[in-house]
Amino acid sequence: MSAADPRVGEALAWLERRGSKRVRDDMVKRYGIVTPKAFGVPMRQIQELAKRLGRDHALAAALWKTGWYEARTLTAYVDEPGRVTAAQMDRWVKQFDNWAIGDTLSFCLFDRTPHAWQKIKQWSVRREEFVKRTAFALLASLAGHDKTTGDAPFLASLKLIERGATDERNFVKKGVSWALRSVGRRNRVLRAAGLATARRLTESSEPSARWIGRDAVRYLTKVKS
Repeated sequence: MSAADPRVGEALAWLERRGSKRVRDDMVKRYGIVTPKAFGVPMRQIQELAKRLGRDHALAAALWKTGWYEARTLTAYVDEPGRVTAAQMDRWVKQFDNWAIGDTLSFCLFDRTPHAWQKIKQWSVRREEFVKRTAFALLASLAGHDKTTGDAPFLASLKLIERGATDERNFVKKGVSWALRSVGRRNRVLRAAGLATARRLTESSEPSARWIGRDAVRYLTKVKS
């Protein structure tokens, strides 16, 4: 299947009809979603179209190639997790140009693949802002969705969180905080370990680490696990 597949054109036309300048402006002003190609379609309508299209790996690849923000968001719901390869994840993450596309793919697609833990480790030490953000968004997504993995990988991930906490870039910082809070709320053992990590961060000489630590302490001290 190529981008010439009629379903791709139909999907883009459907999205364009529902796009608006108001939503495009809100994406930037309210949510900090900056991307060069966006129709301005609310998420609920993107999800509506995804239900109509169903799961199709080849269609997802063709939608991604269009470069449109909404078409790429669709891939989170259209692609088949079992057919997503590690190489595909690497190709796509290099093209992330805002936090929202990385968060959506992490939360609805990447965390369901067998490559998720590998990519967290690899991407968490990358320099690119949205690649690094996605590493921690993916960790947060696994912490919330994976009901079968034991504590060991999550305990090990706290070292990645501590290392990432020194990054002062806003989207990375917020991703690291999200990951720490999500890991800590899984159960009592991880809550204790997460709180210990958070409290160490509050004593850091790095402003971003102190912010993350305080944010996580506030949250995890209220969690009942």
